[in-house]
Amino acid sequence: MIHEIASDIYYVGINNRSKELFESLWPVPSGVSYNSYLILDEKVALVDACDLNMIQEYADQLENLLNGRPVDYLIINHMEPDHSGAIKMLRQMYPDMKIIGNLKTFGMLKGFYSIEDNLHQVADGDTLTLGKHTLRFILTPMLHWPETMMTYESTTETLFSGDAFGCFGALNGNPVDKNIDTTPYWDEMRRYYAAIVGKYGIPVQTALKKLKDIPLSRICSTHGPVWEEQLADAIAAYDRYSRYEGEDGVVIAYGSMYGNTGQLAEKIAEQLSRRGVKKIIIHNVSVSEPSQILSDIFRYKGLILGAPVYNNALFPKMESLLMDIRSRQIANRVYACFGSYVWTRNALNRLSEFGNEMKWKSATVHVCQECSCDLRSQDGCVQLASSFTDLLNGE
Repeated sequence: MIHEIASDIYYVGINNRSKELFESLWPVPSGVSYNSYLILDEKVALVDACDLNMIQEYADQLENLLNGRPVDYLIINHMEPDHSGAIKMLRQMYPDMKIIGNLKTFGMLKGFYSIEDNLHQVADGDTLTLGKHTLRFILTPMLHWPETMMTYESTTETLFSGDAFGCFGALNGNPVDKNIDTTPYWDEMRRYYAAIVGKYGIPVQTALKKLKDIPLSRICSTHGPVWEEQLADAIAAYDRYSRYEGEDGVVIAYGSMYGNTGQLAEKIAEQLSRRGVKKIIIHNVSVSEPSQILSDIFRYKGLILGAPVYNNALFPKMESLLMDIRSRQIANRVYACFGSYVWTRNALNRLSEFGNEMKWKSATVHVCQECSCDLRSQDGCVQLASSFTDLLNGE
């Protein structure tokens, strides 16, 4: 796909609609785009590349647009192979091409592709003039790899942001937000953030502070739409996610082997609804896809987890979810938990300890059901919902 998105700046990205798992972990039912950008000036600069598997289509696009001109510079904002995989082939196509990156970029460039020559190292704030266009490099380490940076083109006020502000989903006909229906991309941005970037809230906030006083007309990420009309919304979303600021609403995630713990989840949801909670999302951890659960946890400020005992420990699918939550350092949640058991309460104990570990505001009432749901456990669901909604409402 080739589109001019600003004066002499072209989108030359590639859609991959056959990819099933991003990073071999996260389902991408709508595919994914690998975004790359070409600046045609006195010097030609290519900003980010694509996955090696897409190299032929990508190379054909570049050749058609360049019309015999070489690429003078390759700017590497991020070394992850879905963007850097084509570098070795690009160097063969354009042997004099100088690669621009920071010190940590070049360590990875050597490790992945054994490339050590014709490099130009940049530091935070350094510039490169192409002619009419001037590039400024903004280092944003740990967003979400150590070498990540952004490239700002001052003439057109265009920010090439690397993976930041990106999302899952291939692009349909045009890369620019004003020319497409962006509705599906907002949920996919949150899911992408939750799965890929979620741990790095502090580096995201640091990057946003660096961008605060820079005039922006568009943000060009390496995945998803070019944000132009909705640029402010994209920045606001990243600010909200990185501060772990949840909307009003509750996620109930549960595991259940034989349906008894699932009954508790349903009864708790019913009691929450009776107390005025309208946004309630229920996930069975054995069925729901993990990135969707994480996306909803990032979205809503209330979280209730429940699971049975399994082999004297916590139900494994729930233990896996706890690991995902912990590794993303999700903060500022209102929390409660419930569980079921036959001969040991270890599952509820584990879930209760987890809330303390995460330093969340926790309800004073938990529900621990022995065997099947009885009147006592039903009454516990009433008390849990009451305690939880008081916390949720700041009471």
